[in-house]
Amino acid sequence: MKLDVTSITNENATSLLERGLGAIRAGDATVDLAGVKTVDSAAVALLLAWQRAAAGHGKRLAFVDVPEGITSLAGLYGVDSLLGVEAAKS
Repeated sequence: MKLDVTSITNENATSLLERGLGAIRAGDATVDLAGVKTVDSAAVALLLAWQRAAAGHGKRLAFVDVPEGITSLAGLYGVDSLLGVEAAKS
């Protein structure tokens, strides 16, 4: 699934959740986040919810082109390994 949004925030997380769950049920196992530029903590919660849903279907999602904002927040919350994303080391 390629997200066609530029932000993942509290404002749109619920609608994105439903869209992602549908894609997972349809067999999608990759989420392309290349277009996402703005995030808040809802983005991390959303990715975790999608990962849980995929696990319920016996799959693990792969997140590609993950923006730095998500990797940074995931690292801060200690869930980067659960999502398979890692912040760049400097």
